[in-house]
This record gives sequence, structure tokens and C-alpha cells, in this order.
Amino acid sequence: MRVVEVSSFVAAPLGGMTLAQLGAEVIRVDPLGGAPDHHRWPLAPSGTSLYWAGLNKGKKSVSVDFRSSEGQALVTRLVAESGPDGGIVLTNAVGRGWLGFDALVAHRPDLIHVQIEGHHDGTPAVDYTVNAAVGFPMVTGPEGHADPVNHVLPAWDIACGLYSALGILGADRQRRVTGRGQRMSVALYDVALAAAGNLGFLAEAQVNRVVRKRLGNYLYGGFARDFATRDGGRVMVVALTKRHWADLLTATGLVDVVGALEKSLGVDFSSEDDRFEYREVLAGLLSRWFSRTDLADVKAELTGTSLLWSTYNTFSDLVADAGDGRAVIAENPMMHLIDQPGVGRHLAPGIPVALDGTSQAPARAPVLGEHTDDVLAGLGLSAEEVAGLHERGVVRGIDG
Repeated sequence: MRVVEVSSFVAAPLGGMTLAQLGAEVIRVDPLGGAPDHHRWPLAPSGTSLYWAGLNKGKKSVSVDFRSSEGQALVTRLVAESGPDGGIVLTNAVGRGWLGFDALVAHRPDLIHVQIEGHHDGTPAVDYTVNAAVGFPMVTGPEGHADPVNHVLPAWDIACGLYSALGILGADRQRRVTGRGQRMSVALYDVALAAAGNLGFLAEAQVNRVVRKRLGNYLYGGFARDFATRDGGRVMVVALTKRHWADLLTATGLVDVVGALEKSLGVDFSSEDDRFEYREVLAGLLSRWFSRTDLADVKAELTGTSLLWSTYNTFSDLVADAGDGRAVIAENPMMHLIDQPGVGRHLAPGIPVALDGTSQAPARAPVLGEHTDDVLAGLGLSAEEVAGLHERGVVRGIDG
């Protein structure tokens, strides 16, 4: 599979990288000097964008003057002359008619074209505006907090990128069967709205007339919460099932106490409903045990149980020395050392899908324009023709 990606920021680059890590040849085409995300934070000491490098692993990079007719024609050729497994475009670019489905399908009748948009009507949006519009910030944050609370994870960008990759795979399968291409669009707002609907948030509001409230770190409809330990540690505990709950009570020595409470209240805490309704009472009992126990002892008691739990870590904790000269996360088979120009050697993830039981090592991200000459040569351009394009400023390689 050969994909031409014209993109920036998160959703489209993640979609392209996902396909690249599954084995596709993905050619990211950027304007001269890079798209708006090329220098986005966080940055390495050299000024290289760690963000850009992280989202473009395994791709080829071509840098073209999008404003020139020659540059536009080159990108069109990349799409049209990419062989029977090519003719696939992934983009979130707007305002470029020459890159749209109608223009490109004239050159590639079996074109597969995915356009990522803010809204289905083409109006712009980004993850943070979509998140606000759908309502998640109004149920995020401490209980009783009045103002909206945004989360830092661009969840809708991520989901949008994965939907885009999935859409391309589905369209490619259809094309193999029917010979027909596909025009597709994926709207960021629709991705968030679909999640809100699929998870029951919308139906709860519409059918049950429920206005969801903030719960802090409690789990809605069940029992889960964070607890502080005596020595300043913090643990997130999730008891979803009867077995989870029983193991939590056993580990904390609260079987008899909670049993007596059940009898006095006439409830059954093996039921999620009752655990949620009386969550604050139960959390009070559990908080006392955690507050009198050091983190190491909490870990010892919870390890080996069915209970779902984790300590709270920072990103720095994950990459800290585990005592053997390696980072804590180095033992994860998805993580591999790569040597990224401008960044150096560091741990980077491959695709979080084990293929034949193994995790494929990621390829580093390209340097902007690194593959310009090779890709153009693949279109049949001679060395003299490529040199002429450089001289006229139509394309640019690593050295400009």
C-alpha cells in the first residue's frame, strides 16, 4: 500500500503513521519549510520537534512548493502514478482545491481520498473546541467545581486518526473487490459525538433526563477512586466485579466491617449500584486503611489479587532509571531505542499491536525533505530534471 499524506498536527499524521507501522509506504508531503506542526512543542535541545518526530515515524518525507503549479503537478503525479496499490490520499489540508477528491480523481479514477475536517459541513475545529462543544469538560474535574475542566489528552484527534486509517483499509478492501475508489471524510466533531453516543452519555441525558455531575476521581456507576498512602504515595483502585470487591476488602481487612455496614443499611455491596450509591462511606473506610499504610505495603497487599489498581506516575517516573541503567518502561516489548536526528537515542513506541506475537521496532521519523529526490526519481524524473526543480525552488531536500 502506498499513501500520500498531506497533513499537520495530530489526527492525519497519526493515521498515516499507523498505516506505516502496519507496513504501508507513507509519503508525507510538506510545504517548503514544513507545515505548522514542524516546530511544535515539546522541542529537543537542538530545537527539533519531539512532537513531529513522534507522529511521523516510519514515513518518507518530501518537501514541495504547494503554491506553484509545478509543485501541485508533482503532488498530483505522486498520487496518480503510485501503482496499483497507491492512489490513496490522507489529508487535513483545507483550501487547496487541487488536492481535493474532484481534482485528483480525474487523474486517478480509483482514487481513495480521506479528508479530515473539523465539522461535517467543513467548518474548522480542533480537539479542544470539539471537546468543549460535546460536553466532556463539564463532567471532568473535582466534584462541585463550577468551571469547565479540559483534559490534556487530545482524545478526539487520536480517535479521528485511527478512524481514518481504518477507513482507508476498508476502502482499499472494497477497491480490491470492485475496482472502485472512495471519497471519505472524517469530522473531528463527529468522532467526539459518536463516542458520547456510544458510551451512553447522550442517551442518559435524553432518555433519563439526567444531568451528569462531576465526580472527581470516582467512577460513575461503580466503585473506583484514588487513595493516599501514609508516606505520600497515591494509588488508583478500581473494583468492577464482585471478585474485585471481595479481594479489596480482604486485602484491607475490612470484610467484617463492611459486612456489618451492609446489614445495618440493608444493602448489598457486591452490587455495583449499591457500591456507587454509598461510595463516599466506603471510600471513607478505605481511606483510613490506606492512610495508615505505606505505599510499599499497599503494593504487597494488592499484588496477586484480582483487583485493578495502579500507582500514580509522572512521565518522568516512566523514563527514570530502574536501577539497571534502563528506563522503567524499557522492559515493555513495544518500546525500542531509536536514533532520531536532532534528538538522539531515546525510547520510542512501535505500534501497540503485536504482530505474530512480537512488537515491530519503529523506524525513526524522516528529516523534512529527506526523501524528496528518491521519490521524484521513482516518478521517472532524471537527475537533471530533479536538479532543475531544486534550482527553481519547487522542491527541497535536507540541504535545501
